[in-house]
Amino acid sequence: MKRYILIIVLIISAVSGYSQVEPLWIQDTSFVRELYIMRNKFQSLSFTGYIQVQYQYADTQGISSFNGGDFFKGSDNRFMIRRGRFRLDYDRKTAEGYYRYNFALQFDGTERGVNIRDMFGRIYENKWNYFVATVGVFNRPFGYELNLSSSLRESPERGRMSQILMKTERDLGFMVSFEPQDRRKKIYPLKVDAGLFNGQGLTGPGEYDSFKDFIIRASLRRSEIAHNLYLSGGLSYLNGGFMNGSETFYRTSGIPGGGWVFTADRSAENVGKKSPRIYSGADIQLTWENNLGRTNLRGEYIFGTQSATYNTSATPGLPPVNISLNPDSIFIRDFNGAYFYLIHTFLKRHQFFIKYDWYDPNIKVKGSEITASNNFGPADVRYDTFGAGYTFYMNDNLKFVLYYDHPVNEKSGIQGLADDLHDDTYTFRMQFRF
Repeated sequence: MKRYILIIVLIISAVSGYSQVEPLWIQDTSFVRELYIMRNKFQSLSFTGYIQVQYQYADTQGISSFNGGDFFKGSDNRFMIRRGRFRLDYDRKTAEGYYRYNFALQFDGTERGVNIRDMFGRIYENKWNYFVATVGVFNRPFGYELNLSSSLRESPERGRMSQILMKTERDLGFMVSFEPQDRRKKIYPLKVDAGLFNGQGLTGPGEYDSFKDFIIRASLRRSEIAHNLYLSGGLSYLNGGFMNGSETFYRTSGIPGGGWVFTADRSAENVGKKSPRIYSGADIQLTWENNLGRTNLRGEYIFGTQSATYNTSATPGLPPVNISLNPDSIFIRDFNGAYFYLIHTFLKRHQFFIKYDWYDPNIKVKGSEITASNNFGPADVRYDTFGAGYTFYMNDNLKFVLYYDHPVNEKSGIQGLADDLHDDTYTFRMQFRF
């Protein structure tokens, strides 16, 4: 029986390959019609995934690292599954080939466990084919690096700033986009995304206050601006925050005669107030196709206000509630940061790249001004990171990456950070994708 069903399905596949119209003989046979419908449904279903296995060596045992996470105390080398992604997509299109709707579900599995990375649905407008609504767990539409897939990115990890400000790239929310589907339209290169999100990403157990993050990004999709020269880029803005569970805000204030100090603003009215997170950013990507291969220049700059705690400038996954000077108090800092890539691909399979990024979590204080006596801590220290790597694409499914990461912290008045730390890492990664 199974053999006959298989033969019927193959016949249906062969016939439908020549026509978009349902054959008349299909319409007259209910059993075969059901098989035909089933085949069309599963034709809209796709499975993709990748696994990244890597070996790393660090300068010092037990270092803190944004290149794959901190090393355990007593260890200066490790094997790890950095990412193991499996994604399911289901979409349907109109007769003209425009998207009608899409559903995506993605899991990430490593030796540390399995987590959901994406779970969203998209509904497209098909009168003008300009608009789309997205709801669920998906990438926040801020900047370029956050939305570039880890399987496609040249360096093993996103920059320090991206990892701190958006501890997980994804969040739960709703987004409306202006995203033309017809490439023939002059307006096609323009894309605008605007959405509301919980704010803490996937770092906490769920939304713990009534505040939401509003994010908007206007971007130019890849366009040829000269012969073999392509440009893309965008402007991003985030306005949000989270609830202060205490009576205290700490703000950087000037000292008479010069210098800075974190001062406490204590008031019963501060309980329940918003701890602000306001970011602005701009990014650009240039691609030049030339006789020596393909050269890419990529950069992004972000500045704004970040609320966090004493020991870290990362957005808390849970609301801080204590009122004394400790890791759970709210500290408001003005920051800036950027990253730059220079990438050259040659002979189609070989790629060299260099990367530089910086993150200054508190732009008002520098170097020796950062002292514990003025209530500053490790979260106020600037880092500049230099990286270089080589990628070999063995085929469409397999690639190997060699990468060197050299972070440089500014010399501060904080104990343990008076000199540059020995925290370089060397990464060898193998990635298989399908």
